[in-house]
Amino acid sequence: MLFDLALGFSVALSFDNLLLCLLGCLIGTLIGVLPGVGPIATISILLPFTFGITPVGSIIMLAGIYYGAQYGGSTTAILVRIPGEASSLVTIIDGNAMARSGRAGAALALAALGSFAAGTFATIVIGAAAEPLGRVAFLLGPEDYFALIVLGLVFAIVLASGSILKAVIAALIGAILSTVGTDIETGVQRLTFGIGSLFEGINVSILAMGVFGVAEILRNLEEHHSRPVIERHIGRLWPSGEEFKRAAAPVARGTVLGSILGLLPGSGTLLAPFASYVMEKKISKTPERFGKGAPEGVAGPEAANNAAAQTCFIPLLSLGLPPNAVMALILGALTVQGIAPGPQVFTKYPELFWGMVASMWIGNLMLLVINLPLIGLWVSLLRVPYRLLYPAILLFCCIGLFSVNRLPEDIYFMAMFGMVGMLLYKFGFEAPPLILGFVLGDSLESNFRRALILADGDWFTFVESPIAVILLLLAGAMLAATLFPKLRKGREEVLKDD
Repeated sequence: MLFDLALGFSVALSFDNLLLCLLGCLIGTLIGVLPGVGPIATISILLPFTFGITPVGSIIMLAGIYYGAQYGGSTTAILVRIPGEASSLVTIIDGNAMARSGRAGAALALAALGSFAAGTFATIVIGAAAEPLGRVAFLLGPEDYFALIVLGLVFAIVLASGSILKAVIAALIGAILSTVGTDIETGVQRLTFGIGSLFEGINVSILAMGVFGVAEILRNLEEHHSRPVIERHIGRLWPSGEEFKRAAAPVARGTVLGSILGLLPGSGTLLAPFASYVMEKKISKTPERFGKGAPEGVAGPEAANNAAAQTCFIPLLSLGLPPNAVMALILGALTVQGIAPGPQVFTKYPELFWGMVASMWIGNLMLLVINLPLIGLWVSLLRVPYRLLYPAILLFCCIGLFSVNRLPEDIYFMAMFGMVGMLLYKFGFEAPPLILGFVLGDSLESNFRRALILADGDWFTFVESPIAVILLLLAGAMLAATLFPKLRKGREEVLKDD
């Protein structure tokens, strides 16, 4: 492992990759700070720009954007009482209370230090756990992979906020869209309607930029947020000894909890800070302090948040299964560059995996160094009206998408999917299950067909493998459990803030 880490640092410390890591962290922090511009929309917009970068550079930058957004989201939550990220909702409770009492600097420092500690631990977990899991994945047959993908989609559906039925429909729409194009095995055109630009299928960047990027802009134009930025002195940035003492154990517990929940498909990264806050309040001897500026209510959830944002790379890289929409977009970016994440990534592309692992530690250090001194800049950016931001975002969308294939049709399709995304939102459908269904749809179909070909068309192959049976039964049980009123009510209570 030490040899592998040495390889990783030699890759991550190259000038180009260091620059891309810094760029990703800065962009991630920026979009985390600005409410209404999330990592999903940003990564969707930047996907076309990554196609001209090396695969390892692409994943380093996109990963930096993702975990950088978790840092930036806490700044907005503490200073403005608006979560820059959904995962920062919990930070508002005690972080903003600390800010109102003149301890904004201490709250921001606790969030940054807790995130750094969690990110460091999560990086070690990724390096230690991903490769053994990848070796286990070599033992799986196509029917097992099919069942595993089904389970992943069911997890994403059950952990999606809102209606289960609508989440299922969204995932199915995504899976159907993944079949558009030329069938590789038969050469038959599927759902192309004679449109030449669809013969090779729908590019993931077109769908993502439309459903997330353009639709997000349309949604934000409908909503008018006031941003009551705290004008008083932020206060000293270094927490007191008492605040450090109170925050140390919650950071450790939040790190472990977030590292585990980050592995769950669906909303694991969103559940982590909520679970950490509830746990800290339950075990506290003075729970009445929570909500009034308790350091534990800031440090624990922020640590859980950042740990989960990094360990969710484990199922992506070891199994090729993205646990959430952001990981699905990163999977799409790598697939377009000819790299299929999965068990073979450790032997075929060791520099990509270990370079990304090393860059995560470097990125967390960068975020710690650049975030605290730049608080004044982030506060100034919070005052920028959204009407000045969205034209630039749309321009970047169009330029980036046109630069990939130089086809005007891509812009039209992006606009069309933007309207589709807006309609989905209006009717209460969620976009993340759709993009997961789209990205996993091709793998789902190919493993399904491969299993039947190897079994000479015998459908019993899916119940002859003990692993496949267990995974499919687990998926069915999870869906069936949501039909029970008590469990459904509990799920809605947990996810209502997402």
